[in-house]
Amino acid sequence: MSTPHTVTPPALDDAPVLAHYVRGGFVESAHRASVVVTAADGGEHLLALGAVDDPVFPRSSNKPVQTLAMVRAGLRMPPAHLALASASHSGEDFHLAAVREMLASVGLTEGALQNTPDYPVNEEAREAVIRSGGGKLPITQNCSGKHAAMLATCVVNGWDTATYRDPSHPLQVAIAQTLAELTGDEITSTAVDGCGAPVMAVTLAGLARAFGTMASAPAGTHEAEVADAIRANPAYLGGTGRDVTALIEHTPGLIAKDGAESVYAVGLADGRGIALKVADGYPRAKPVILAAVLRHLGVESAAIAQLEHSPVLGHGEPVGAIVAVNL
Repeated sequence: MSTPHTVTPPALDDAPVLAHYVRGGFVESAHRASVVVTAADGGEHLLALGAVDDPVFPRSSNKPVQTLAMVRAGLRMPPAHLALASASHSGEDFHLAAVREMLASVGLTEGALQNTPDYPVNEEAREAVIRSGGGKLPITQNCSGKHAAMLATCVVNGWDTATYRDPSHPLQVAIAQTLAELTGDEITSTAVDGCGAPVMAVTLAGLARAFGTMASAPAGTHEAEVADAIRANPAYLGGTGRDVTALIEHTPGLIAKDGAESVYAVGLADGRGIALKVADGYPRAKPVILAAVLRHLGVESAAIAQLEHSPVLGHGEPVGAIVAVNL
């Protein structure tokens, strides 16, 4: 069944070319992207490429703000579990054990999870499931930490756990209110995310503001609690070999979250925020562009080299690379 055509957001139509896919010295493909860097006070755009004040779906880059909403609503969990609530985890054994612990802490089992069944993101974990004859499960899908935290928040507040994904549920209303507050945006569109929970559209500039606010939040605030949990547990936010994990681990004070359809959001300790979206949704150029933005800002991190590592292969050998341009 076809879907009616809708107007393309300017953040996609007006995005400049910011990355080239180069093979043997020949530019084979180009990626358009929109990028914004917000000042520490959240007002001025220190860098703006593309229509950064128009809404996009941040997808999983919204998760740290969703976790903040849950903490504000009374969720109390160890830092590693709060990082996992904010995660698109790789489905490794320690991720799955922590999800079960989160659920057990409020008297639930993985049977309560309503996120979309899938295999683990991590290749070794995925192959182990398949070799053992296992199939796709909600707990091995990358959003199970978020869904476990959503269920736990419902239990704490006495809210219905069967309908927690409904946009009108008190949990989702609280998330929408927190997202609007931190971004400074009106929520213009709500749809169903890949995991089954609501996804809410905000501007790239608003997303950057939210991450800058959380990364620089004063000690003792709920914002700082979530940001500190992410900084202390980057492996729970992503997993083995993930660039988002390396970025947090090797950059003091930084928080970050990658999202589907090629979104990345970063908060720096001084309050500056970064958000980007590659217009075609293909993820290969996303870390390369982010690395170029971090270099532009003078951010020093051992993880930048990993973000930039993007060989183009020919017959299994490097014959080129994805490179950032116009930054």
